[in-house]
Amino acid sequence: MTRVLARRPTLCLFPLALFLAVALLLQAQSATSTPVQLTPPTVIVGSPELLRIAVPDATSIDGEWLGRTIQFFPSPDHRTWLALAGVDVEQPAGPSSLVLHIHLRNNNPLDLTQSIDIYPAHYRTGILTVPPKFVSPGPDELKQIEADRLLKEKIFAATAGQPLWSGSFRAPVQAPPTDSFGTRRTFNGKLASIHKGMDFRAPAGTTVRAANSGTVILARPLYYEGNCVVIDHGLGLYTDYLHFSRIDVHEGQHVHAGDALGLSGATGRVTGPHLHWAVRWQGAYLDPAKLLRLPLPANP
Repeated sequence: MTRVLARRPTLCLFPLALFLAVALLLQAQSATSTPVQLTPPTVIVGSPELLRIAVPDATSIDGEWLGRTIQFFPSPDHRTWLALAGVDVEQPAGPSSLVLHIHLRNNNPLDLTQSIDIYPAHYRTGILTVPPKFVSPGPDELKQIEADRLLKEKIFAATAGQPLWSGSFRAPVQAPPTDSFGTRRTFNGKLASIHKGMDFRAPAGTTVRAANSGTVILARPLYYEGNCVVIDHGLGLYTDYLHFSRIDVHEGQHVHAGDALGLSGATGRVTGPHLHWAVRWQGAYLDPAKLLRLPLPANP
């Protein structure tokens, strides 16, 4: 009688262990078979992308895509995880791999790999004439350009650890935009750069507003950019506003969507008054026009 009673707990452990193993296997299969949804679904060079994956049991999700780190954040219901990413304007078209690291409540990490095809974009070539100093700068100008480069390297090396934006982005000025993103630009007969922003035909003195909420991390004059404002929207996403005639915000200031940043102008390397607006994520320059059309959730 004593021997029978002693064996019962041991016998009960086998079905319990089997049940737990099957549950973990099903959970792993469910998580790894959940595809990442991309908006827009067709990925084009220069395109911003909203990534969405449903893993209710995750405690955090991060990953890599195109050599850049992606940090997901939970939706308000904490059942879906989101990330705002994109493809650089100079990224070659072709297949790519999105790798995700999913951390579950049971402390069993899961890795997921998804293939994403990137399609080419067709950009124009533009010819511009500017003062010679902006094509062949002298020694003093080169010193300023190098100081500007080091400053930008420093400010873009840090970002808020959570999304500061809320809802869709809005145009920074009430003025007609130009189809200028991605244009291969020739200055004074020399192929000098790829236009990595969007130009608005804003007369001097037009109020420029924040496209979304964030923190001002730069508000000062630079050589090429002229009077410039940069906003950190968190998790490596920034918007740049160039050629101001007057800056009305200061570095470290938190702004909301629609807050006035300053007045448009013609400072820096320009051919006339306008606003240059750029979108940057993890060092990749994205098409601002596509970001304006991207529906984003409020209060992520």
